[in-house]
Amino acid sequence: MQTSDEQATDMMFRLVEQMADKEGVTEQLKVESPMLWVGRMNEIQARAREIVYQELIYSRRHP
Repeated sequence: MQTSDEQATDMMFRLVEQMADKEGVTEQLKVESPMLWVGRMNEIQARAREIVYQELIYSRRHP
């Protein structure tokens, strides 16, 4: 069984990968426009982090 930290990390990586793929944030974009890629990835990571907090952390505080 995974710890809460491991679950959160796994969920974060999965969400970021899925969101980036869905939104077209690719390695090609990283090469062609690095600053745009960084900005988009930062936005995706922030949204993914909020989902992880809601699903795994906040939900455990308030059953």
